[in-house]
Amino acid sequence: MTAPRATAPRTPLGRRFGLLMGALLLSSLGNGLCFPFTSIYVSQLLGLGGRAAGGYFIAMAAASFAAALAGGPLADRGGPHRVGALGAAALAAGYALLAPADAVPLVLASGVCVGVGFGLFYASIVGVVDTAVPESGRRAAFAIRHIVNNAGIGLGSVAAGLALHGADTPAGTLRWLYLANGLAALPLIAVILGVRPRAGAEATEAKEAKERSGDAQPSGPGPTYRSLLRARPMALLILAQALFAIVGFTQIEATVPLLLHDRMAVTLGWVSVVVAANSFALIALQPLLRGRLERLPETVVLAGGPVLWTVAFGCGLGAALAGGAAPAAVRYGLLLAFAVLFAAGELMYSSAFYPLLLRWSGEEAVGRASALASLAWNLGTASGPPLGLFIVAHASATGSWLALALGAAAAFTVTAALYGRTAST
Repeated sequence: MTAPRATAPRTPLGRRFGLLMGALLLSSLGNGLCFPFTSIYVSQLLGLGGRAAGGYFIAMAAASFAAALAGGPLADRGGPHRVGALGAAALAAGYALLAPADAVPLVLASGVCVGVGFGLFYASIVGVVDTAVPESGRRAAFAIRHIVNNAGIGLGSVAAGLALHGADTPAGTLRWLYLANGLAALPLIAVILGVRPRAGAEATEAKEAKERSGDAQPSGPGPTYRSLLRARPMALLILAQALFAIVGFTQIEATVPLLLHDRMAVTLGWVSVVVAANSFALIALQPLLRGRLERLPETVVLAGGPVLWTVAFGCGLGAALAGGAAPAAVRYGLLLAFAVLFAAGELMYSSAFYPLLLRWSGEEAVGRASALASLAWNLGTASGPPLGLFIVAHASATGSWLALALGAAAAFTVTAALYGRTAST
């Protein structure tokens, strides 16, 4: 009985998945070229001021919200591939529009296009990935997708830094980078459409999915957003998504670097080392943890993510308590342990969250469930950084790390309730 489970983690993910990840890596690299610089580019380098930069992000957020709500049902009715390709096309157009921008209307139009692109893309990408891999490869596929996205953004940021270093005209260089970002999304359009199952295969997959779920009857228009959220496991899962963004991902991106530098007097070089260690650990740990994670129930793996984050923040707390008087090996060793443990928690999240979303949404509501997850993520990424920065501004280093650990523990209580509820049903 154990031998088949031991070999399951080595299920080949297939050529279609490889093509999709290659195109996603290129698109993410394009995003990394630009995303840290947009507010500076619009407000200072284009000379349009902070209100124009704020208008860009407001337009993007509003358009993303509307597009996600519309894209979910579209993906459920017509399949995720058309919606995903349309989203990638909107992203390409939106980023390319910033290259020649010299006035507020064009900046706002770019924000709308980028927002529509993100809304449609994230309402459909879960279904696109799912149809590219066998069911037994779902968990590995979504973990790899998370790594590819982060690796692409990191590589793009490095490339942008090299391109801007010593540039005589930063605005001119950024114009070319925004154009490159738009062009980088074009292969993703072609690949998403290219990996789409043929009509016969698509029908067969839908039939097999219904047979697995024990539902071979016509299902009508399918669940609505309201009916999805009325199911307690799905509601808890969407809440967990928002909490993962608020207490986890945004904190390592926005809060931890500031906490290290301003409250613990860690040099910028070591801040970069800690961030890089997290990225490298994601890549190194994935093949090591893949088999072990896939032998555990998804709800257990999901709950394990914030547990590891709590321990990781505890390592940061230990480094803060050790202070500058402690040996460097102890202090920086604890910070590197933080980076590695946090990466392990990220892998637990990415390998469990979307497979659970797919299973609990059902074949007819994957798009709507993906849209809800995207909206929860957007809520978390919008509220997490201000919350974390407020904590750092008003608390000591030890108090800040303790607050971060308590936030991760709060996320665990939700995932533990999720496990308890599903185990009892």
